[in-house]
Amino acid sequence: MKRLLPILALTACALAQSRGGRASKTELPSAPAVPNKWPIQTLAVEGNHVFPAAAILAIAGLKIGQLAGQPEFEAARDRLTATGAFETVGYKFLPAQNGKGFHASFQVAETTSLYPVKFEDLGLADVDLAAALTARDPLFSMANFPASQTTMDRDAGWVEEILVAHGIRQKGEPVKVFASVADIGEGKLVALFQPARSVPAVARISFEGNQIIAGSILRTAIAQAGIGSPYTERHFRQILDAIIRPVYEGRGRMRVSFPKIRTEEDEEVKGVYVVVTVDEGEVYTLHNVAIAKPSPLPEAQLLHEADIKTGDIANFDLITAGLDRIRLAVRRAGYLDVKVSLDRQFDDAAKTADVTVRIDSGALYSMGKLVIKGLDLDGEAEMKRIWKLKPGDAFNPEYPDHFLETVREENLFDHLGKTKADSKIDSKTNAVDVTLAFAAAEDPLKKPIRRKI
Repeated sequence: MKRLLPILALTACALAQSRGGRASKTELPSAPAVPNKWPIQTLAVEGNHVFPAAAILAIAGLKIGQLAGQPEFEAARDRLTATGAFETVGYKFLPAQNGKGFHASFQVAETTSLYPVKFEDLGLADVDLAAALTARDPLFSMANFPASQTTMDRDAGWVEEILVAHGIRQKGEPVKVFASVADIGEGKLVALFQPARSVPAVARISFEGNQIIAGSILRTAIAQAGIGSPYTERHFRQILDAIIRPVYEGRGRMRVSFPKIRTEEDEEVKGVYVVVTVDEGEVYTLHNVAIAKPSPLPEAQLLHEADIKTGDIANFDLITAGLDRIRLAVRRAGYLDVKVSLDRQFDDAAKTADVTVRIDSGALYSMGKLVIKGLDLDGEAEMKRIWKLKPGDAFNPEYPDHFLETVREENLFDHLGKTKADSKIDSKTNAVDVTLAFAAAEDPLKKPIRRKI
C-alpha cells in the first residue's frame, strides 16, 4: 500500500511520455523525482478501548494536512510504543479518492497491565499531580496506568520534577520518588508512587484495648510476619488484616478494627516499637449458609459435606474448613480445577452473618486409559476387572490411591512391594490416563503373584 502512490505516479509519468511520441535514448528527458510523502487527509485509531483516540493521536504527533511517509509513521509508532500503554502498534494508509493524499490509521492492542494510581506522602494534592502528569503524557489516567517498569520509572522521574517545580523538598533535599505495583489491602493492587526512603524495621509489637484475646496470643500470631518487617502504617495495617483480623473472626468478632497505631523508637534494639489499639467489636452469630447457583452438585449434598452449623458463633476458621470440604467434594465429582470462595453479609443490628458459597467448577474431567505395570497377565486382568472407573466416567482424583490401598488391605498378591498411582491429564480432551505400578517386595525386577482363591 505504501508503494501504491509512487507506482501511480510512475504510471502517470510513463503515460505522459508515451503521448510525446518516440524519442532517441540521448533525447529522453530525465524522469521527475517520485514523491515519497503525501498529505494526510484523515487520521484514525483502531483497537483502542481504554485510551481515547484523541490522546493516542496526540502522542503519535501527526496532523491532518501534514506531508508524511514511512519515516514519519515509523517515528509515530515508536512514540506510541514508548508509552507502555500498548502491546502492539501498527499503521496503514490508503490513497484518498481524489488522489491528492491518503487516509491513515493506527492499529493498537492495549496492554492489560493497567492499575489505578495512588500517591502517598508526596506533599502535593493528587489532583495537582494528575494534572501535571497529564500535561506531559496525554494518556495518563488515575484509573488506568500501564504499570511496566519503564513507565513507572519514567513517571516517577516526572513526579520528582513536578515536586521540585512546586518547591517541595524533604529535609532540604529534592524528593526521590519510587514507583511500584503494591497491594494496599484486600488484594487491591495499585501503581503506588511514594518517597524512596529507607524505613525502620519493626522491633517490638504490643496491643492495647484487647480483652477477649490475650496480648501474648496476638503477639505470637503476628511475630513472624511483623517483627523485622519495614514499617509503614499502610504495610503494617495489611499485616494486621491478614493475621490478627482472622484471629478475631475465629471468635465471631466480625467488626474488629484497629483505630490507632502509634510508634516509638525502641531503646533496646535499633528499630521501631509499634503499639496497636484494638476495638474488638461484638460477637456475631452465623445465621445462614447458602450455595450460589449454578452449582455442579446439589446444594443439600454440599451443605452436608461442609458441616457448618448455623446458630452458633460465626467462627470463620470453621467456615473456611467447611469450604475446603466442599472443594474436595466437587473435585471427587471430576472438577479438578474447582475454586471455592465466599461472600459475607452482616446484619449489624441483629449481629448476625450470612455466608454465600460460590463455586467455579471449571471443566469436568473424565477417566481415560488404565495402564497396569509390574503384574503378569492374570494379575493385570484382575486389576482391570475390579477397577470401577470406566472410560468416560467422571474422574475422582482420590480413587487411584484408594484403590491401591484396598488391594493391599485385601492381600490380593503375594510378595507385593511398593505400589504407585500416576495420573496424566490431557488438557485438550479433559481426560485422565492412570498408570498403576506394582513391584515385588524382595526384588523389584520380579512380579507380585496373585493369590489363588
